[in-house]
Amino acid sequence: MDSYCTGDNIYRSGQSGGTQMKRHIVENLLMSVDENENKKQKAGTFEHVEDTGVEWGNLHFDIILHIFQYLPLVDRAHASLVCRSWNEVFHMPDLWRRFEFELNQPATSYLKSTHPDLIQQIIKKHADHLQYVSFKVDSSTESAEAACDILSQLVNCSIKTLGLISTAKPSFMNVSKAHFASALTVVFVNSKSLSSIKIDDTPVDDPSLKVLVANNSDTLKLLKMSSCPHVSPAGILCVADQCHGLRELALNYYLLSDELLLALSSEKHVHLEHLRIDVVSENPGQVQFHTIKKSSWDALIKHSPKVNIVMYFFLYEEEFDPFFRDETPVTHLYFGRAVSKSMLGRIGMNCPRLIELVVCANGLQPLDDELIRIAERCKNLTAMGLGECEVSCSAFVEFVKMCGGRLTQLSIMEEVLIPDQKYNPEQIHWEVSKYLGRVWFPDMMPTW
Repeated sequence: MDSYCTGDNIYRSGQSGGTQMKRHIVENLLMSVDENENKKQKAGTFEHVEDTGVEWGNLHFDIILHIFQYLPLVDRAHASLVCRSWNEVFHMPDLWRRFEFELNQPATSYLKSTHPDLIQQIIKKHADHLQYVSFKVDSSTESAEAACDILSQLVNCSIKTLGLISTAKPSFMNVSKAHFASALTVVFVNSKSLSSIKIDDTPVDDPSLKVLVANNSDTLKLLKMSSCPHVSPAGILCVADQCHGLRELALNYYLLSDELLLALSSEKHVHLEHLRIDVVSENPGQVQFHTIKKSSWDALIKHSPKVNIVMYFFLYEEEFDPFFRDETPVTHLYFGRAVSKSMLGRIGMNCPRLIELVVCANGLQPLDDELIRIAERCKNLTAMGLGECEVSCSAFVEFVKMCGGRLTQLSIMEEVLIPDQKYNPEQIHWEVSKYLGRVWFPDMMPTW
């Protein structure tokens, strides 16, 4: 059985190891703390230990604990083979505050999983020590169900942060809603100080959120729940109404409402720092997107003037009509599919707080006027990325000239730049570099 998968067995299996092996482990551990600091002093320490015959087990536990904190779990477990006192340090609560369970199936992932024996050891001996817990699972339903089974056993925890991470879909979405809600409720009820929850792409529902609010409303600061189709606008509104310390929120656009923005803008609520909104459509025309009132956005900005509002768009061209008809305080915009020329024009007119704009594709319509308008009106713009678009070289140079050195990030594919009478792509390198105040080249498509 692997040494890192047992508790006291770690010590017993290590008793048969030779003194030379133990000394090798210890010396490597001590050197790993800081290889470049006090090399001569450390070398002298090893010589002194060898000459005087001091036992490794006599090193003070504070020293061993400090070293263990820098080691990966497997190395820490190997080090616990040295002696009983080191094994005792291995089980100290300070080393078990943070843990990531990795659950993968050989048929669907090449990544290794947390050993089942180690999982059971943590549940039996360290569950009440866990504070920062995450689960990383592959796309298989079996892995997601295993994560729920572990969550259901964490009845003695007082978790502060919880993250459920799917490396690929569908994962948690294939788990029955009842099974998932039951597992999540165990954590929500027993952890009275949850401050951060990341549960994107999960079947969390309104009743689960009510349990969360009932037990953790005073401590919750971050909630990420994009792509959670079983949550309603009323469910997320309940969170905003009761969790007045919420500073970061990520959700899908269908959950965004005027009532939600007003709740986040109430006098009782702390200043919101980060609001991420995913605007997603799987099939054109399937979703009817609503419009948020300008007065609701204004209330949020008045209450939280420094909030970052990030919007990710995955729509088809014909679905952009409801957006940016009025001034919108968005700061970061990412378009993952084609975006219409008129939409970019509205962004230049109605997004004065814009800091970053990334357009993956636009089509074959030149964006000269739209870029110039964005440079004129978006005075906070510091980052721009253009993929499959078309911009004349002259318009691009003028855009950079208007923005100047505040453009700290500028990523443009070489194919985007269309030669004209004044410049070609080879010539604009010097002009753009001059206005940016640094050397700049367009990005090039790899040839492979």
